[in-house]
Formats: sequence, C-alpha cells, structure tokens
Amino acid sequence: MTEHLDYQLAAYDYVLPEGRIAQSPAIPRDSSRLLVVKDQLEHRHASFRDLPNFLQAGDLLVLNNTRVIPARLHGQKASGLPVEVLLLEPQPSETSPIDGFSDRWLALVKPGRRLKPGTKVWFSRHKPGSDSPVSSPSSSSSSPPSEGIWASVLATDPVTSGRIIQFEVPPEFSLREWIYEMGQLPLPPYIDQSDSEPEQYQTVYAACPGAVAAPTAGLHFTPELLQRLQESGIQQTFVTLHVGVGTFRPVEAEDITSHQMHSEWVEVPATTVEQIQATKARGGRVIAVGTTVVRSLEGVATQLGSLQAFCGKTNLFIYPGYQWQVIDAMITNFHLPKSSLMMLVSALIGRQRLLDLYQVAIAEQYRFYSFGDAMLILPESRITHKT
Repeated sequence: MTEHLDYQLAAYDYVLPEGRIAQSPAIPRDSSRLLVVKDQLEHRHASFRDLPNFLQAGDLLVLNNTRVIPARLHGQKASGLPVEVLLLEPQPSETSPIDGFSDRWLALVKPGRRLKPGTKVWFSRHKPGSDSPVSSPSSSSSSPPSEGIWASVLATDPVTSGRIIQFEVPPEFSLREWIYEMGQLPLPPYIDQSDSEPEQYQTVYAACPGAVAAPTAGLHFTPELLQRLQESGIQQTFVTLHVGVGTFRPVEAEDITSHQMHSEWVEVPATTVEQIQATKARGGRVIAVGTTVVRSLEGVATQLGSLQAFCGKTNLFIYPGYQWQVIDAMITNFHLPKSSLMMLVSALIGRQRLLDLYQVAIAEQYRFYSFGDAMLILPESRITHKT
C-alpha cells in the first residue's frame, strides 16, 4: 500500500500554517535553522553554522554555482496593456547571440491569453518610477535603442505554455546590458512581502549567470562557514545547473510516474567527477547541496550510464524507487506541497518519513521555502546505489 501511495500526487500534500513562508532571508545567512536527520528515527535541531559538527573530514560538498539573472521584465502592448515577461532560457536563433545572450527566449508571460503569436511587446529603456517619460509606442514603428526595443511573440511552447519571443535588437545594442539594467530578480510568487536585497537571493559563490531561480539550499552558506568547512577537511566542488521552469513547474498528473520534467542546462566539469571518484575511493561521503545538485549528478549518471564530465541538458525526474548512483547525503530546504522536489527528497528518506519531519518542522516554527530553513539528511547507512 505504501508503494502505491508513493506514486499518488495527493500523497505529497500537507498543510502549511499561515506565516510559515519565509519572506526574507536569515541574517547572517548561516543563522538559519538546520534539521539534522540521520535515520528513520533520529533527528535533532541545530543552527546552519553548526554544519561542520555533523560532517566528517574526507566528505565532499557539491555546490551549484549558477547565478540568477534579472529575468523579470515589464513591457506593454501597443494598446498600452501592461505585460510581464519572465525569461526562462535562450533559444537557437538565426542571428548570432549578443554578448552571450540570445535574442530569442522561452518565456512565461502575463496575461498569457492576450499574447498570442504575432503580438508585439514594447519595452522601455526607463525603469518604472523613473523621472524619464514612457510613452506608448506605435506598433508600426520600431523604437530606437535610446527609448526601448520591441519583441515579437513567435509561438506558444506546448510543454511550458510559455511563449517563444524574439527581441528586435539593433546591431550596436547590448541585450545583455539592457536586461541587467531593466530586469528584476524573479523572486517566487509566494515571496510577496520581502525586504531583501537582490544579492541575498544569490549564493555567495554564484559565478555562472543563467538561472531564473536560486539554488536555495546554498543560500545558507557564508564565506566564513565555507572556510571553516575547508579547515575541517570537508572539501568543496561545483557543478552548474541553470535553474529553470523544471524546478517550479507543478506536478499535475495524479499518477506522478507520468510527469515529465522540463530539461535544464547543466555542466559537470571533469575536475568535479575526479573529486567525487576520489572521495568515494577514500570512503568519504558525497553530499549534494540542494536538489539541483542531485539532479545534475544523478541526471548525468543516468543519461550516460555513469558519472562523466558533461555539458548539455538533462531532465531526470527522481521519485521513490529511484536507484541512486552518485550522492550519499544532501542538504535541502522545505519544499512546496505536491512538488517534484518533495518527491526527490522522498526518494532519499521515504515519503512518510519526510511528511513526518515536515510536521516536526511546523511544530518547531521552522521557516519554509526559498528563504526558509534547511534539512541535512545523513542516512545512517549508505544509500544502496545502482550496481
């Protein structure tokens, strides 16, 4: 009966009391709380800055060094109707990428029903609320770069229900610079009362721009904590997964085994593979910092048959019954009900055990979701990996 429930969407639901969704991050970052889980019976409460006390010399932390781009843009149709665009990922284009940013993107748009293929959207060069006037353009003209740029809706994406949009960019215009000037960091919709600064939605080791959401398990680290871990013999290495729609797209199928993950871009360097292999050879544990790292390592290992250096896309959906190949433990935040992230964590410690731990966290006033507290999952016995 348990196995049957593991595949039912409703079995991953829980009720989160009002006020438990963290609206702002802990200050300092490592003052957030940490629920340490060792087996099916034992758990304890700690602070994230206590992390070195629960790891061992020879362990390896694998972190995601993606950096969130200011992917939320505000524009308008020629009629004056306000439009919100969330850039998800660049798309192949007939023209060359500009400064590494393609001029064609997959995006989520609001209002979606009013943005059919063929629609044009105008984006001002001036931020909302600035002193510079913003006039409504004529759809028959192309605004010069000093005033704004046009984008055309080319098609509807059947997988995400988003839109493929094409920016009409003059040769001398830097799309990258314009996005960084005009865009906003796309905080999740449940964070609607935050006083956070943009850099607080980046990890301290964020280096590779491309994500539209932060790898939130890494938000708890400070440079000082990373240094303490290093001095304790706990090594660190990196992968890059640009968090995209696959992370927050809801699971809608009642039978979760029929859910299809959207592909996300990942890079696993050869040096990271070598460090993982060396860690396992000396008996250390490979600890994934966040579900994005889990999907990176396990996705590549599943796709290629073993963990190898890789740069490309992966779309592994992990749920109970998955045969682990790489990781031994993980750090993760508390996730939304019925989310693919809950299913991934359930594959590591069991669905009912996870739900029980969530109830413990709720009773103990833990903070949930992106800016919330964390769990350290250290199975007492090693995960039985795929042979």
